[in-house]
Amino acid sequence: MADSPADPPKPPAERATPAGPSKSELKKQAKAAEKERKAAEKAAKQEELAMQKAAADIDDAVENYGPLPLNQSQSRPNRERIPISSLSQRSGETVLIRARVHTSRAQGNKMVFLNLRQRTDSVQALLSVSPGKVSKQMAKWTAGLASESIVLVEGTVERVAETIKSASVGDVEVHINTIYLISGVQVRLPFSVDDANRPETAADENDAQFNRVLLDTRLNNRVVDLRSQTNQAIFKLQGAIGDLFRDHLRSNGFLEIHSPKLQGAATESGASVFKVSYFKGNAFLAQSPQLAKQMAIAADFERVYEIGPVFRAEDSNTHRHLTEFMGLDLEMTIEEHYHEVMELLDSLFLTIFRGLSERYKDEIAVVRKQFPADEFKWREGPEGTLKITFHQAVDILVADGVPREDLDDINTENEKRLGRLIKAKYDTDYYIIDKFPMALRPFYTMPDPDDPTLSNSYDFFMRGEEILSGAQRIHDPTLLCEKMRSKGVDPDSMKPYVDAFRLGCAPHGGGGIGLERVLMLFLKLNNIRRASLFPRDPKRLEP
Repeated sequence: MADSPADPPKPPAERATPAGPSKSELKKQAKAAEKERKAAEKAAKQEELAMQKAAADIDDAVENYGPLPLNQSQSRPNRERIPISSLSQRSGETVLIRARVHTSRAQGNKMVFLNLRQRTDSVQALLSVSPGKVSKQMAKWTAGLASESIVLVEGTVERVAETIKSASVGDVEVHINTIYLISGVQVRLPFSVDDANRPETAADENDAQFNRVLLDTRLNNRVVDLRSQTNQAIFKLQGAIGDLFRDHLRSNGFLEIHSPKLQGAATESGASVFKVSYFKGNAFLAQSPQLAKQMAIAADFERVYEIGPVFRAEDSNTHRHLTEFMGLDLEMTIEEHYHEVMELLDSLFLTIFRGLSERYKDEIAVVRKQFPADEFKWREGPEGTLKITFHQAVDILVADGVPREDLDDINTENEKRLGRLIKAKYDTDYYIIDKFPMALRPFYTMPDPDDPTLSNSYDFFMRGEEILSGAQRIHDPTLLCEKMRSKGVDPDSMKPYVDAFRLGCAPHGGGGIGLERVLMLFLKLNNIRRASLFPRDPKRLEP
C-alpha cells in the first residue's frame, strides 16, 4: 500500500519573550510605593511626637511640690517660719510660710495666684512656670488645691507696683519656689471664709451675687466661721480684755483665785441654777464665785479676783443672755465706804477701754468692716465717768414720757432708752447707776444706812446695757441671816458660808462682769453669741 502523503511540517514553536508590566500594574506599584513612603513618614513623625511627649512629660519640678508625709514628728529641721504680717519688711528675702489657701486663681496653664491667710493677715502668692524650677504639672497641681487647705510655701518676697487690695499685706507678693500640702480639706465647706467675712449689709437677701451666712449656720459650723478675719480679731480682743483685767488688778494688789464650780447650795436662789447628779445626791453649778470670794475675804486675802465660767439656768433666748459665760469677778476689803470699790471698778473699765482703743486699733478696724458701728465713747478728764442714782435714772425716763409706776425696776427696754437719753445729753456710752432698791438685790447686799429700802449697790452700763452688778456685802452674820430669811433662804442650808462671818470678817464689796457682754457692747456686735467661742444657750449645746 502506498504511503500517504506526509503532513506538512509544523513551523518551529514561538519562544516566549519577557513582556514589560502594563500601565495599570505600573500605577498600582507606584501607589503602593507612595503608601509605604507615607506610612514610613507617619511612623517617623509619630515616633518623633512620642519622643517629644515623653520629653514633655518629664517633670523637672517633681521635688518642689506635692503632699507632705503625715507629720508624726519624724524630724525637727531648723527652718524658721515667717509670719505673713512681717513680709513687708522682708522684700528680696526667701521665706518659708505655713498658711491656709484662702482663694486660688489659675491664669492659663502657666500661672497660678494664691491668697495665703494666717489669722487676720493675708498675702498674694504667685506661681509661674519656669524651666527647672516650676513645671506645668506643678502649676496644675497648685491650681487644684482646695480652699482652706494648709500649705507650706517657700518663695521670694517681691515688691509690687500697685497695692494688692485683696490682701491685708498688699505692698508685696510671694513668688513661689516650692509648695507642699500639709493638710487638705476632705469634706465640702458649708460656706466660704470670704462669705463669713462679708458685712451683713453688703447685699440684699435676694441678691444671688452674695451668699448670706446666717448666725445659726455660722454657729452650727463654728470652726469654719471662727477662721474668718473678723472672728480672729474678735477673740484676740476678748483675750486682751482678760489680760487688761488681770494686769490692772495685779498692779492694785489683787490675788487671783480659782473657786469650785460644784456647790452644795445655790449661790443666790434655787430658781436659776443647774442641778447635777453628785454621787448619791445632788450638786449645783455655780451661778458665780460669790460665796468663795467672800469667804476668801474672811480668810484675810484682802483683794481677790477670778476669771472663770458662770452658769445660769435661765430660759432667756435674748441677744444678751447665755447659760454659760465667762465671769470676771473681784472682791476687796473696804476701809470707810463702798465707793472705794466702785471707784476701783471704774478705773478698771477705763483701763480696759483705753487699752483696747490704743493697742488693738487694727483688730477693731477688721471688726468694723463687718460690723460698722459708732466708736465707743467714755468720759475722761476732771468730769470723769457719769454717775447717777437709781432715782435720778428714773427721773430721766419719766421726763421722757415713761410712767413712773412702770419703773420700780428698769427693764431691758427702758435700760436701752435710758442709754440713748444719756448718750444724747452727756455724749457717753459708759456710765454708773448707784443706790438700787434693796428689793432688787440679793440677800448679801448691804442696805443703805439712811434708807433701808435702798442698798449700797451699783450697776455699770455700756451702750444702755448692764455689764456689771456689784455692791457692798453684808459682813455681819446677824444681819446676813436676817436678810437671808427675808429672801426665803434658810441660813442653815448655807452654814459654812454664814460661819465664815461668825469667825469675823472685814467690811468688803465687789462685782461681777460678763466678759462676752463687754466685748459685744464695745464692738456693737448686736448678739452675745458672736462674742462667745462656742456659745451655750437654752437651745444650743453643740458644737
